[in-house]
Amino acid sequence: MRPAGRLQAAIEILTEIVERHRPASQSLADWGRSHRFAGSGDRAAIGNLVYDALRHRASIAWRMGAETPRALGLGVVVFDWGETVESLAQMFAGDAHAPEALSNEECKAFAASTLDAAPGWVQAEIPEWLEEPFKENFEEEFVAEGQALALRPPTDFRVNTLKADRDKVTKALKRYTLEATPLSATGLRLAPSVGPSRTSNIQPEAPYQKGWIEVQDEGSQVCSSLVFAQPGEQVLDYCAGAGGKTLALAAAMANKGQIFAYDTDRNRLAPIYERLKRAGTRNVQVRGPDDPLDDLALKMDRVVVDAPCTGSGVWRRRPDAKWRLTPDALEKRLEEQRLVLEQASGYVRPGGYLCYITCSVLPQENEGRVYGFLEENDEFELLSAGEVWESLYADVDLKPWSSDDCSVTLTPATTGTDGFFFAVMGRSA
Repeated sequence: MRPAGRLQAAIEILTEIVERHRPASQSLADWGRSHRFAGSGDRAAIGNLVYDALRHRASIAWRMGAETPRALGLGVVVFDWGETVESLAQMFAGDAHAPEALSNEECKAFAASTLDAAPGWVQAEIPEWLEEPFKENFEEEFVAEGQALALRPPTDFRVNTLKADRDKVTKALKRYTLEATPLSATGLRLAPSVGPSRTSNIQPEAPYQKGWIEVQDEGSQVCSSLVFAQPGEQVLDYCAGAGGKTLALAAAMANKGQIFAYDTDRNRLAPIYERLKRAGTRNVQVRGPDDPLDDLALKMDRVVVDAPCTGSGVWRRRPDAKWRLTPDALEKRLEEQRLVLEQASGYVRPGGYLCYITCSVLPQENEGRVYGFLEENDEFELLSAGEVWESLYADVDLKPWSSDDCSVTLTPATTGTDGFFFAVMGRSA
């Protein structure tokens, strides 16, 4: 496909997403199935156009004076990809699959529009109703934090220390440009793609197939390390999902002790079995929605709650999600978090620890939820995750947000990771 045809395809897919409120991944997959002629390079370029348009939807709509799929598609290639009115005219010329020629209004928008007079939420690339929560969390830095959440993310990997080390993996994958992550001692990073280019896929490579590495954002790796699980302990991963943090905890514990990986959704839990086998873990017991946890009550040294949340911290990877998020959906998540914390706390032994994690940057889901739990459960107290941070990452210049010097909030702007929140509460002995 020629560039103009790719742009038109992106506009058509954006129409599906915007007008039918469909997830971007589904719309892109459906388009690929119905356009088998499109090569992998075409699909990558079209996907990049769609996701970049969604990442910068607020600012593009402001500058274009319209939020139509066409405005978003044209805006991203001009404002983010460096095309001009002249280069677009050349691109469209003689291509039967190109979008319609630029209108006078579109040409004027390209020439005259800036974000100087735009409101904060537009500059931050977030929904208008979330401006106040962002200000509450990040104060005068909220625009920069929002903009960082609108950038393309890297691809991070965690080296499985049960089978390999970082040098071994780097040598085995030397044809890729992998860099050590600045925080995680077991992390490797592939830089994000630029423009229409594809991101390298390492999963077919032998080191991945052998279980030497797992795809895991550095922020998730850091949260796993802040749990501070020790060999020989009894740990419950209460919302284990596909098992990313379970695997990291198993490696940190050197396959010693016991981890119980539990989730109420068997579909989310399904991938964990193959991942555990590939990673060579021996200290993980998987329990699904039909498996009772009564035998674990008040016995766990550490209970990890990777709570259901809005996912605002991973908007770099799922930018369409921020435009689908509503106040009602946020309230639903808050209630789910309240329930899951209450349930999980019953497994913490006296003197044990309850670790609360979200991939959110919204204060209601983070500090607000933790303080609400503590008000209703006086046998728990908030401990300092910041002290654990200093013990693990004292030599690193990157510093997370913290509103209370106890909890930790990671963000793309401060730590170069996805957005994550971590807090630890101790049960009185």
